Amino acid sequence: QVRLVMKAHSFIRENVPRVLSSVKDKSGTVHIPRISQYLYFLFAPTLIYRDNYPRSPTIRWGYVATKFAQVLGSLFYAYYIFVRLCIPQFRNSSQETFNLRGLVLCIFNSILPGVLILFLVFFAFLHCWLNAFAEMLRFADRMFYK
Repeated sequence: QVRLVMKAHSFIRENVPRVLSSVKDKSGTVHIPRISQYLYFLFAPTLIYRDNYPRSPTIRWGYVATKFAQVLGSLFYAYYIFVRLCIPQFRNSSQETFNLRGLVLCIFNSILPGVLILFLVFFAFLHCWLNAFAEMLRFADRMFYK
């Protein structure tokens, strides 16, 4: 949701001044982006709206398959972390009576798996998923923010 709000903000910020300046100048033509440009922007891995983006000539399907395989591998690794590190910890804590010592131990035993899951989510979504979609959309400007 945050990503969509940021994209909507960028789209409005780029297009409203154009429309207002054409109304202010009383010119007959108002340049409004096409729906296809907006849809491309919604799926492209960028938060900066432009009417046109640099496009690569071909799609490397091997690269796309590799990125989706990495997403799948990240999901399996996250499942493994939950099964081996998280579920036994919470299963044992649910059978004991509640006390502060048990709560603190449960929290500290969950920090490492939580950080690993956080890294996996960032890697799987921000690196693998978005790069796969960038390749399928032929989005060539991958170093835009550098």
